[in-house]
Amino acid sequence: MQTYKADIYFNKKHSLAEGPYYDSRFNRLSWVDIPQGTVNTLIDGVCNSVKVGSTVGAAIPLKDSDGFLACCTDGLYIEKDGEVKKLVDMSSHFKSFQRSNDAKCDSRGRLWFGSSSNDETAGFGGDLFLLDNNVVTKVIPETGISNGMAWSSDGKTFYWADSPENAVFAFDYDMETGTISNRRVLCEITDGVPDGLCIDAQDNLWIAVWGGRRVENRDGKTGELIGKIDVDANNVTCCCFGGESMDELFITTSGDGQDGEGDGCIFRCKLNVSGPENNYFG
Repeated sequence: MQTYKADIYFNKKHSLAEGPYYDSRFNRLSWVDIPQGTVNTLIDGVCNSVKVGSTVGAAIPLKDSDGFLACCTDGLYIEKDGEVKKLVDMSSHFKSFQRSNDAKCDSRGRLWFGSSSNDETAGFGGDLFLLDNNVVTKVIPETGISNGMAWSSDGKTFYWADSPENAVFAFDYDMETGTISNRRVLCEITDGVPDGLCIDAQDNLWIAVWGGRRVENRDGKTGELIGKIDVDANNVTCCCFGGESMDELFITTSGDGQDGEGDGCIFRCKLNVSGPENNYFG
């Protein structure tokens, strides 16, 4: 089993950093800080933060600009040219205690996004949604915490994590229609829970483990554990491929309630595999 060690890449501590995204068009790493409601970008060592809502679960770069689609508590917003405008109102879709969580776009630009409870007294209470042609559909109701998503290189398999179930699931995916079927467990995570994830060029998954101080590398067909990255932070939240050769893994963590040196920082790890270009919205 291949073992790596991640290093701190950006040492600002975040409450709950999530949703890293490397945009090769601008050599730009972006991520959100969920409770702070910010979309953060890092280009050539310069960090910029834009407030987009009371909370923001994810931010996906736009296909036609350097802006973002931001998934917030009350809706989906377009952040572009210094302005924030609501694209879709989610008040009729989210329960009163829900907020947006992790999100990814497929290769056709459709947005898949999850929700989770923003109120600990309400339990988990999540759902998995699809935004296609500005129409929102609830695809999987009553999930736990809807989390990490990825697609195989041929677009025929969709991966999705439900954190409280301690599992990553695989589905058959129809890229023409954006529909999923044949849900099955790919793998179960112990000593921590699965959070965000990404996929490499060999169709193997890299899964952030909340409470596990690591990212697990799992075979995309069998779910077998084939490697890991040690991360000096208790709660590892998500990861994405990036860098000039797309062979660096950028890793977000949560600092909420933690006091370690790396808790809440952004990490980076050079790998011997690369990842695909990330998908844009639109």
